[in-house]
Parts: sequence; structure tokens; C-alpha cells
Amino acid sequence: MKVGQRMTRNPITITPDVTVPEAQAIMRREKIKRLPVLDNKGKLVGIVTTLDLIHASPSPATSLDIYELHYLLSKLKVEKVMTRNVITVDEDLPIEEAARIMADNGISGLPVMRGNVLIGIITETDLFKLFIELFGARHKGIRLTLLLPEKKGELAKVSNAITKAGGNIVSFATFEGEDPTNAYCAVKVTGVEKDALIQALTPVVEKVVDARET
Repeated sequence: MKVGQRMTRNPITITPDVTVPEAQAIMRREKIKRLPVLDNKGKLVGIVTTLDLIHASPSPATSLDIYELHYLLSKLKVEKVMTRNVITVDEDLPIEEAARIMADNGISGLPVMRGNVLIGIITETDLFKLFIELFGARHKGIRLTLLLPEKKGELAKVSNAITKAGGNIVSFATFEGEDPTNAYCAVKVTGVEKDALIQALTPVVEKVVDARET
């Protein structure tokens, strides 16, 4: 799956001369946490987040009165508080690579480019929605966590055992195990009782770590 399949298209943008209060109002109205900043030629020149705008506001301990605070904020432009060196991705990047970039850089959103043109934005919310789909979280069924040997053919054994028991696999994911010799597998199954599923899988895995109805 690629970034272009999960991104928000045609994101709301602002220009560098928008004031901080105006940017805050847009975020509240649109219920978003970040705004790409484009110059008058449509070039991406920055990005501003709710956290940037909070940091731009004076401290509650300031000696300025409320009128002075409002005046100063009304004059403060987004260009003074935005992030200029924006990390971007293109629409053909694998979605998991976008997630890695976010995690490695401690950011929650990435503008998506087609050449020099902004065409979308991929955010942590988009990844959370995908995570829900990958685990079949909105499907009722039996969710199992299995510990498997880390070698060829083990996933096929699990799949075959589930099929023979009459189950239908809704989701299937693997993760690093307790050590390099094994791996965890999370699987959501429908069409079979939990006890029958455990009985079918126990002979082909190292351990049935967890099994529950959802």
C-alpha cells in the first residue's frame, strides 16, 4: 500500500502572512492539527502545528496585560513560527516507510508531494485508521496471538490449520518475537469456535499466547 492511497487529498493550506490567531481559528474550525504553508506561487515553504502556535503564545506569567497580548499576537505572522525545513514524501512511497519517517523524526504528519506540488498530507490519524483495518478491529471474531518458530513454512502451517478447522482469516500480522528464533503472529478469525481454533493451532505453534472473542 502506498501513501497516495491513504493520504488526505487537497489539504487546507495557508500563506506565510497569515497571523497566529487566524491560523488557530482555521485549525479549530476544521478540526485539524497542522497546516502546510505555501507561498504566493504555490510552493511549500513550511508547516505549522498546534504546538507551534501554543509555543508562540506568551507565557501566562507575562507582565503584559490582556490587550497588549492580543495586540502582539494579532501582529505575529505564521512565517515567524512555522517549521521551514519540511520533511516531505511522495505519493508512491510505501505507507510503512512514511510511518518509519514519522517515528524516527518525532513528527505526526508529512506533506505529500508530486514533484514540487503539494497534493496531500499523511498523518498519524491516517496510520491509526490503517492499523485498525490491518488488525480487523471492527470485525467480530476470535483474535489470537501466537508464538511461532522463525523459519520457513510456519505461517503456512497456521493458515492451513485455521482453514481445516473451518475458520476464515480476517487479518494476519507478524512481529518480532521473544528472541531471534521466534516471532509473534496476531490473527483474527471468523467462522469457528474459540476452543476448536485453539485445539487446531496448538500442535503447529510454539505457544498460543492469547485467544479472545471480540
